[in-house]
Amino acid sequence: MPSPSFIHLRVHSEYSLVNGIVRIKPLVKAARAAGMPALALTDQCNMFAMVKFYKAALAAGIKPIMGADLWLFEDENHGQLSRLVLLCQNRAGYLNLSRLITRAYREGQHRGMATLRRVWLEGGSDGLIALSGGRQGDVGQQLVNGRPEQAARLLADWQRLFPDRYYLELQRTGRENEELYIQQAVTLAGQAGVPVVATNDVHFLKPDDFEAHEVRVCIHDGRTLDDKRRAKHYSNQQYLRSPEEMAALFSDLPEALENTVEIAKRCNLPLTLGKYVLPDFPIPAGMTEDEYFRHRAAEGLKDRLRVLFDPA
Repeated sequence: MPSPSFIHLRVHSEYSLVNGIVRIKPLVKAARAAGMPALALTDQCNMFAMVKFYKAALAAGIKPIMGADLWLFEDENHGQLSRLVLLCQNRAGYLNLSRLITRAYREGQHRGMATLRRVWLEGGSDGLIALSGGRQGDVGQQLVNGRPEQAARLLADWQRLFPDRYYLELQRTGRENEELYIQQAVTLAGQAGVPVVATNDVHFLKPDDFEAHEVRVCIHDGRTLDDKRRAKHYSNQQYLRSPEEMAALFSDLPEALENTVEIAKRCNLPLTLGKYVLPDFPIPAGMTEDEYFRHRAAEGLKDRLRVLFDPA
């Protein structure tokens, strides 16, 4: 069997409720038909589809890679948002990503979106591989805006947070400033000794699905397809390209293709399915389980009433 030439590492399913329409079983079927030995699922700030995707991929003989496509809230840049993709290398990475996503929903709400803070990654990046988010990442935004020094500074900090686990992401999907970004990103990667990786930021399976995808986006944004004022962030090229198509697209940057395979090799997340793991609550001596939980419920009610009626 020939060695794989490309692995999709950024794919959004219908569980990306904002902007994805790919269903899990057709996705896995298409990947298998294309001869892909591995595939990543990176839904928008969630891993809702993890179990379904994991089972379907293994059943099809495909290595499942779990991750998430995240928004990063930049405190130092007036709250500007940028992209960051995190992939689980192992169980430690899965647990860290789970904590980060939970914290994003609980503490990082910004204009209706769950967002990360860079400081949360301090001590919480073990077992995770980071993709820069392309031109929408913080490094990419600085490069596109003509600020290479700031881009280099941000890149150095990412290298500190993700030693040997941070990749500058490249995309060619026909969207604005992609080639400008790629030229500068490749130069910066060479200067900093950082690897590059190609993705297609997949949101639908086939080019013909683009209009259905745009309908999904319009529903979320409260817009109509013919609204001339609506922002258009996607193109009809964000489909599940075959490895051959990606090889042709990045023939001038073969290392960006090779690194998709290397990343896939580095990601190995074993999951135990079908087994319930419930918390173990120690019961004080002399009490039954029923008595203890009745006692805890009563204490909780007292505390709640105290807060409501005696806030001081």
